[in-house]
Amino acid sequence: MTSEAEHLTLVLVGPMAAGKTSVGRRAARRLGVPFIDTDKRIVAEHGPIPEIFATRGEDSFRELERDAVVKALEDGGVISLGGGAVTDEKTRRLLHTQPVVFLTVSEDAVGDRLRGGNRPLLAGDDPVEKWKRIYAERRGWYEEVASITFDTSRRPMQRIADEIVAWRREQA
Repeated sequence: MTSEAEHLTLVLVGPMAAGKTSVGRRAARRLGVPFIDTDKRIVAEHGPIPEIFATRGEDSFRELERDAVVKALEDGGVISLGGGAVTDEKTRRLLHTQPVVFLTVSEDAVGDRLRGGNRPLLAGDDPVEKWKRIYAERRGWYEEVASITFDTSRRPMQRIADEIVAWRREQA
């Protein structure tokens, strides 16, 4: 890795199932930097997210998430945040000084992506309806922190990652 790569940071935000992990892994590989999934870090340190929600509540989870974001920003690389990270004002403040990509996805495209997932906020009968409501609530926060937006609905994840990499290199 070059010293430029070691200090390169790129943050991905967006709703559940927008492709943050898929695009993030590809972009990190192209940029030659680590890929960090803050949800995976939280799980590794504190256990399954549904369990954290059930036993400690969402507020406690958001604190753990903010701590994971701080650490990831210190480490650098391509950082994928959980869909709800932007609901925390302190986390949004951290993101205002970072290059942030907002990944969007249409309601039509998200249905297939949600099948078989273990997403505590979407548990129940109609996950797409719940997803639409949550996305509507959070969209303004995603837009607030975003430096640029890419739609992942119907395009290959590799092409999106390549465009994000090109954009990020222009920012460096």
